[in-house]
Amino acid sequence: MRLFASAILFVVAALSAPAFAQETAAPSSPQSVKPGINDKFLDPDLKVEEWVQRFEVESREIFHARDEIVKQLKLKPGDRIADIGTGTGLFVEPFAKAVGKEGWVYAIDIAPKFVERVGKLAKELHLDNVTPVVGGEDDIRLAPQSIDVAFICDVYHHFEYPQASLASIHKALVPGGQLVVIDFNRIPGKSRDWTLSHVRAGKEVFRQEIEDAGFEFVEEVKLSEFQENYFLRFTRK
Repeated sequence: MRLFASAILFVVAALSAPAFAQETAAPSSPQSVKPGINDKFLDPDLKVEEWVQRFEVESREIFHARDEIVKQLKLKPGDRIADIGTGTGLFVEPFAKAVGKEGWVYAIDIAPKFVERVGKLAKELHLDNVTPVVGGEDDIRLAPQSIDVAFICDVYHHFEYPQASLASIHKALVPGGQLVVIDFNRIPGKSRDWTLSHVRAGKEVFRQEIEDAGFEFVEEVKLSEFQENYFLRFTRK
């Protein structure tokens, strides 16, 4: 009965609100910083196997360095990690093993077909501590303080709404939780043409955006396997 009465009060208050409140313009939607960059992943006809062949090959730095990357995350049994932009699920199995039966892996992607593949992969490999999640374009869709580690590998430059996405990550991490960002070095005159056209900004810009979102920079981890990528570690304030 109290709930019903509260609902009535809410409706009455809304109806009796000053006329000028109804005329106030709604806040404008945030603008994409790189319109169209994710169109291919949102395509309902996405061919997952084509991306497996592109992502999971030794010629790709991330694939070549995958064991060292997992080692440098320093995951502990019981940790809860979000693999943000999990793609084909390259890190799902090693993460699941690293956090153990008491830990958890949230494999998040905006591409439903990638999420579907990760679900099948987890089932085939009997990874009972993995939850595939279809993320939003500006929200990772995890509960507050539900993770200890957030991992973003070659994906931050795909954030169309970095401020909103970082806010959702900040909310999902526990205080003092770890955020790791791996991305492409974008250096005019040195980086490949593909990187210069595809990646919107360099390491310093991305780092500043992340710090402005409430994260504290800890260190840059140097990996011998990296020629084009960098590894930055932050903590949630």
